[in-house]
Amino acid sequence: MDLKPLYTAILEGDAPTARSMAEQAVAEGVDAQSLLSEYMIPAMDEVGRLFEENEYFVPELLISARAMKAALEVLRPQLVGSGVKPVGKVVIGTVRGDLHDIGKNLVAAMLEGGGFEVIDLGVDVPPEKFIEAVKEKGAQVVAMSALLTTTMPGMKTTIEAIKEAGLKDQVKVMIGGAPVTQTYADSIGADGFSDNASGAVRVARTLVGAG
Repeated sequence: MDLKPLYTAILEGDAPTARSMAEQAVAEGVDAQSLLSEYMIPAMDEVGRLFEENEYFVPELLISARAMKAALEVLRPQLVGSGVKPVGKVVIGTVRGDLHDIGKNLVAAMLEGGGFEVIDLGVDVPPEKFIEAVKEKGAQVVAMSALLTTTMPGMKTTIEAIKEAGLKDQVKVMIGGAPVTQTYADSIGADGFSDNASGAVRVARTLVGAG
């Protein structure tokens, strides 16, 4: 069967077509892993490229991510059943005191689209919750977001807590959010920084050694 429409559906954010193409492919015995690596992830990478070139904006990113998610839901049982490992596991959340979630949701969707397993802790996440999730899920990356300058110190506190918990060798930390800069990331000892959602996927891939 021709699977190009699956790529196009994700690129154009057409969730119903993405889902039905994935269902059809699975019904015809197409390998879920090859669907993911040859059509779906490349489509999301292209979405990221268009975003960086200002041809796509946040709404387009969101609808493409939604289409990716729709197709992924169809494939997930097969992927899990065949023991396919994700690129890596990422625990993501907005730091304590901060209730903003649009940027964080976008990064989570793009990471999922990039082949990562994402454990989304939501907003207002204290350091101990990040640590608990890393231990429970065996995550390799912690991704933290903040939209307020007043909540940014929560990132530093969380990194210090990760060190104190003896997890610094096990997990890499990446941060982002409107007021966050590379300089700030360096100053608090974060391993990675991105100022946009598609860049975050690249950073995460590098941190888990898949970039």
